[in-house]
Amino acid sequence: MLTLKVSGLATLISVLIGVPLGAFLALTVFTGRKILVSVVNFGMGLPPVVVGLWVSIFLWRYGPLGFLGLMYTPTAIIIAQAVIASPIVTGFSMAAIQQLNPKIRLQIIALGATWRQTLFLIAREARMGLLAAVMAGFGGVVSEVGASMMVGGNIQGQTRVLTTATVMEVSKGNFDTAIAISFILLLLAYGITLALTLLQQQRRAT
Repeated sequence: MLTLKVSGLATLISVLIGVPLGAFLALTVFTGRKILVSVVNFGMGLPPVVVGLWVSIFLWRYGPLGFLGLMYTPTAIIIAQAVIASPIVTGFSMAAIQQLNPKIRLQIIALGATWRQTLFLIAREARMGLLAAVMAGFGGVVSEVGASMMVGGNIQGQTRVLTTATVMEVSKGNFDTAIAISFILLLLAYGITLALTLLQQQRRAT
């Protein structure tokens, strides 16, 4: 349940950040856009341990955000996973919207739609790609272990998620327990992905 809660909230945060940012990058032209897009693409491949290190630096007791007391808490894991997933969701969202026919946007604007209405309608047209972005973001965080270890500490009953528990059991030589936990993780990841896939394909059929 902690794994589902942490990865679910991290994915939600990444969607709230990544989809609007991806739409902005896909629909606007401005100086420095290519540099920003390259940063997003670079972020899609960020090593989780690097993210965990920098989030730790910020959350340590004497770090810039140390006064919040978030180190070794589920919130710290959510922050780290959201940092990992946000570029993934942004990149996939940007690609999904860029693949739309440019005439669609012109038609929407010609009908007198506001900027907010235009974004909503474009997102609706690109919904299959956006759902793929959500799946990619969730897959990136639910399978992550390095950052979760570093900022969560793998504390039993508090910050131990399925991935960190698997690593711990392997290090102890309890391979049977590790295998059992890995199956639970796979079923959890597949269950969420299956639900999103059914939603995606149902929308496609309609």
